Amino acid sequence: MEQTINSLERTIGERVREMRTLQALTLDELAIRSGVSRAMISRVERGEASPTAQLLAKVCSALGTTLSALFASAADNPSPIARRAEQRLWRDPESGYLRRSVSPEGLGSPVDIVEVEFPPGARVVFERQPADRGITQHLWLFSGRLELTMESGPQVLEAGDCLFMGLEEAHIFHNPYDEPAHYAVILCRTKV
Repeated sequence: MEQTINSLERTIGERVREMRTLQALTLDELAIRSGVSRAMISRVERGEASPTAQLLAKVCSALGTTLSALFASAADNPSPIARRAEQRLWRDPESGYLRRSVSPEGLGSPVDIVEVEFPPGARVVFERQPADRGITQHLWLFSGRLELTMESGPQVLEAGDCLFMGLEEAHIFHNPYDEPAHYAVILCRTKV
């Protein structure tokens, strides 16, 4: 059975708490590092809030991890195959974009592949995250059109286009068009 959005949302708080605890960080320390309020982090950890993509990006950067790593389960026997029915789904509660973790989990690969369905009218802003230096991504647009605004300037992507960018840059994803944008993100962690 396909991993449901709700089952993944239930684990987000547990994973944030687990990662924070492994780094011996208090809620206050994570709040300072991430720029997210202590109260909101506490609500996320207790499963009382449905965090947005922007909030999770800030928390992940402060924890030195990625969204893919946050969403991954700790598999006892990792498999080199990630069956579609077992791939984790998450929907951003603010923009409605749907994120599917395509890569097999638990293998230690520095590459993550994510499939995204970005609805018409959706807009997501990711602030500059200097802690993400050395993490890069390719965005390969399969269908639709997508506007990206980055520090280097705006880009309009059409089906078949592929854009390379550093994850530490501030960027805005926007779909002002009438059809969804469907794309893959190939993320590579090269930082040491």
